Amino acid sequence: MRLGVPLLPLLLPPLQGGLCLVAGAGGALVWPTLQTVPRLTLRGALVFGAWLLLQATLQLLVPGRQVQGAPLLDGRRLPYWLNGWRSLLVTAVVLALLVGAGWMSPALPARELGSLLVTATLFSFLFSLYLQLHGWWHPDEGSASGRLSPVHDFVLGTARNPRLGHFDLKLFFEARPGLMGWAVLDLSLLALQLERHGTVSNSMVLVVGCQLWYVVDYFLFEEAILSTWDIRHENFGWMLCFGDVVWVPFTYTLQAQYLVARPVHLPGWAVAGIALLHVAGYVVFRGANLQKHRFRREPRQAVWGRPPHVIETDGAPLLASGWWGLARHINYLGDLMMGLAWCLTCGFGHALPYFYIVYFTVLLVHRERRDHAACARRYGPPWRRYVEQVPWRIVPGVY
Repeated sequence: MRLGVPLLPLLLPPLQGGLCLVAGAGGALVWPTLQTVPRLTLRGALVFGAWLLLQATLQLLVPGRQVQGAPLLDGRRLPYWLNGWRSLLVTAVVLALLVGAGWMSPALPARELGSLLVTATLFSFLFSLYLQLHGWWHPDEGSASGRLSPVHDFVLGTARNPRLGHFDLKLFFEARPGLMGWAVLDLSLLALQLERHGTVSNSMVLVVGCQLWYVVDYFLFEEAILSTWDIRHENFGWMLCFGDVVWVPFTYTLQAQYLVARPVHLPGWAVAGIALLHVAGYVVFRGANLQKHRFRREPRQAVWGRPPHVIETDGAPLLASGWWGLARHINYLGDLMMGLAWCLTCGFGHALPYFYIVYFTVLLVHRERRDHAACARRYGPPWRRYVEQVPWRIVPGVY
């Protein structure tokens, strides 16, 4: 998963606020006006606060295992407490009990979507201010930039590994409130479609099923997050915080939001084709990421049954075989295939559900270019040899 944020944060609130509203003959979607911009409500704020508190409590109390992270610039390796899979199960049980006891409607988060969005946005700005000050107060926590300017430090962060004791703030926000919130919002939107239309469309079942698969897979392979760019190299500031808390849960549910307003019933062949595309994308995405993670742990481990082709550098070695011999960011291709599958569940009646794949393509192409420049500076001639041996950036034979 990539959490980078394009320069569209001001577009998001009106977009989300009006998304599930219909107007005009035939119930056509209309672009929201200022009157449809979501408002902060006490209920939405309380739901967001309770959700954040629940996830922080689970991070602290649920049994898990301690794993050493990647080496820092000074050679240290920070310990991380991983209990995401068990926390996900506990979260599911808690929500099921609340719904089963009649204390919470399953459609409540979807009905409070606008208020939750406003609350999460306000929280991301306030918490990012705290992160900025925290990094200034704790320069030992892996600062990547130092104090450049207040705006720069606020947006990009002042510390790479901000912690409260052993509670790693970046790892927590990378996964828990937003990623689990994405799954909960998906299920709540499914319940809202049932409530409004008296039935659940096969497209809604398909997109929610595919996205739940993505979330569950993340927590099954939670340790792999420790070798990602976000955890190893990015400071924790507004950009990541907004991406984690706001962009992921409220933008990645875009297709489910659309299907509440416009249910789409897909023919069987379309369901099969979309499911196949998603599975193929998952195989590429997860296979490549696991291969990279295992290589970083054990550089001499066999790759696809053969000794790995390794390009030695002054730092970490480069893997040029297996998935990583096909393209330098082959995992991005898998991510894009899955994202396209989610968009296709909405049919072709409106361009809005395809915002995700357009944005995500721009994001990953930009990130690949940025990574390429950083690796060229870091590795020098070994990187040029890698580029010669693996010329394709993301899509083998195409790009």
